[in-house]
Amino acid sequence: MTGPFSVRVTVRGYETDVQGHLNQAVYLNYAEHARWSLLQAAGISQTGLLARGVGPVALETNIRYLRELLAGDEVDVTCVFEWGGGKTFRVRQEIRRTDGTVAAEVTAVGGLLDLRERRLVPDPRKVFEELTPDVALLGV
Repeated sequence: MTGPFSVRVTVRGYETDVQGHLNQAVYLNYAEHARWSLLQAAGISQTGLLARGVGPVALETNIRYLRELLAGDEVDVTCVFEWGGGKTFRVRQEIRRTDGTVAAEVTAVGGLLDLRERRLVPDPRKVFEELTPDVALLGV
């Protein structure tokens, strides 16, 4: 695979605000859709995570709005996981028009919650590595 993982989305009219712009909250939906699409492409499903007793949690999200999006615009939503040490990881994403114009940048900090203990697992990268046959998609 060349470049970051991405998924294409078409802005739907009902997702726009009174000015005709994509509603600010919908950018989060697009980012979430791309993250789950990446996990699915890597062979990780919600049921697989639940069977393991973990679930992803968002701890922080930041969006930089750079250009407007309008109904009918097609965008590619990228997704790159970045791993450090400890209980958290970063996800960097761009929402980019098909002409290459970056409309928004999304950065997030996440973790994996142990659903029994209700605490973050100590090494989320290790858990993801155990759940996927394609570690390259997750950047590990």
